[in-house]
Amino acid sequence: MPKSTSAQVGRPPKFSRAEIVAAAGRIVAAEGVARLTMRRLAREIGGTPMALYHHVRDKEELLLLLLDDHAERMPRPDLPDDPLDRIVTVAAAIRDGLADCPWIVEVLTADDLMSEAALWYVEHIVAAAVEAGLSPERAVHAYRAIWHYTAGDLIVRTAAARRLADDERPTRREEVFADLDAAAYPHLARVADRWEPLTGQDTYRRSLRALAAGLLAEG
Repeated sequence: MPKSTSAQVGRPPKFSRAEIVAAAGRIVAAEGVARLTMRRLAREIGGTPMALYHHVRDKEELLLLLLDDHAERMPRPDLPDDPLDRIVTVAAAIRDGLADCPWIVEVLTADDLMSEAALWYVEHIVAAAVEAGLSPERAVHAYRAIWHYTAGDLIVRTAAARRLADDERPTRREEVFADLDAAAYPHLARVADRWEPLTGQDTYRRSLRALAAGLLAEG
């Protein structure tokens, strides 16, 4: 008589937290944050939602794990001595590190989530602002303004890239500028034929430096 295999029947597959995080990353990259559920993740990894709860308690913890995983892999640049240069370098590193993961910006701007691994960047921006003469409170405000500018830049560029990938027709903006009333909008009419390439230029670092310099000048 064959040996009973009842002990193996129904045994859930074993998977690590790292495998869970990797699977969750694939889902959000391909389908978006809204599609990441414990049930969807279970299908992706070949398990059950109940089995996942042994590793993560809910979607929020899962998103935090994803944020930490990405933050730990982001580059940490060499830091210049000058506080303004340091702020620009660190903020640009944040932007570069998030540019290929727009879903992270969506999570960070929509939810009250913070990756502890990302605090390295926050610490150095705030520290540079204090070194430049701001109070700790004003330094936090300066960081917030820089983060809002950086997140906004990422959101706008991601949306524009997605729109161009989905539809090659002229945008409403292009149509408006092609038929602009020069009497009503003389300055805009002067650059109307160059509006798209001008607004498409990557001026992030230059504008970031101007923003940071203005914030530090407040003292």
